[in-house]
Amino acid sequence: MTVILIAILLLGLGVAGIAIKIWGKKGGEFSGTCASNNPILNDGNGNCGICGAKPTEQCKS
Repeated sequence: MTVILIAILLLGLGVAGIAIKIWGKKGGEFSGTCASNNPILNDGNGNCGICGAKPTEQCKS
């Protein structure tokens, strides 16, 4: 029972953190949501699977 309460508490903190991040951003948008535009995750050859942006471009959506 204790483990379930701890899990619910941690999930609630995560959701609250995301909500605070959205609330604090102008327009409520996340910046840099295209993982393929991340130079750490991308080898430089792929396009964004969501919007089609190249790694050197800003995400279009």
